[in-house]
Amino acid sequence: MIFLWYSGLFFQTFFLHRYAAHQTFTMSKFAEKVCFFLTWLTQGSNYLSAYGYGVMHRMHHAYADTEKDPHSPKYDASLFSMMWRTKNIYQDINNQKIEVADKFTKNVPQWKSFDDFASSKLSRLTWGALYTLFFILFTTAWWQWLFLPVAFLMAPIHGVIINWFAHIYGYRNFDVKDTSKNLLPFDFLMMGEGYHNNHHAYSGRANFGGVKWHEIDVTYYIMVVLDKLKLIKLK
Repeated sequence: MIFLWYSGLFFQTFFLHRYAAHQTFTMSKFAEKVCFFLTWLTQGSNYLSAYGYGVMHRMHHAYADTEKDPHSPKYDASLFSMMWRTKNIYQDINNQKIEVADKFTKNVPQWKSFDDFASSKLSRLTWGALYTLFFILFTTAWWQWLFLPVAFLMAPIHGVIINWFAHIYGYRNFDVKDTSKNLLPFDFLMMGEGYHNNHHAYSGRANFGGVKWHEIDVTYYIMVVLDKLKLIKLK
C-alpha cells in the first residue's frame, strides 16, 4: 500500500501536474511516453490521463473557488459530491465532449491511443482483479481488507486530499484570491503537493516548497537529480 501510494502519487505530481499542467520542465518525446506508461503502471485501476488532468488543472487555477472551478469546497456540498463532479468534468474534457479554450489545451501532452487503452474498462477491471488477488494471497488479518478500496481509488483520494482539505485546513504564506492553504509544515504525505498555497501563489515554480525552512518538497529534489542526469530539463 505504501509503494502504491507514493509511486502513483509521484507520477501524478511529477508528470500530470508539474509537466502536463504547468510545464515546469521539458523532456524528450521518448521520456514522455515512458512517463505515460509508468503512470498507468503505478496508478493502475485509477489511471488519470495527462491531457484530462492537465486541462482540468489549468481550469482550476484560472477559476479557483468560483462557480467555474472543477473542484471547490465553496461550491460542493461534500467531498463526495466534489469528487463526483470532478470525475464528470475530467471525463468530458478527456473525451473532448465539451469545448475548452485554447489556453487550457496548449502544449498539454496527449497520447490518445494509449489513454483509450489505459482508461478502458478492460484495463481498470484487470488491475482491480490483480489487486484483489494480491490481497487474497497476502492478507493476514481482516482489517487489511479495508485497504482494498483505497487501492482501487488511490488517485481520486490523492486529488481530494488537496482539492478539498488543502482548501479548508492548514496555513497560508501568501494572501491569494482563493482559499488554498499549505496542508502540512513538512509534507511527508503528499510529496510536496500539500504546499498548495505556495503553489497557487507561484504556479509556474517547479519547487512547491522552500518558502519556509521546514517546507521540503521531496518531488522537487527528485526532479533536481533527474535534471542533473539530463533526463529532464528544469525551466
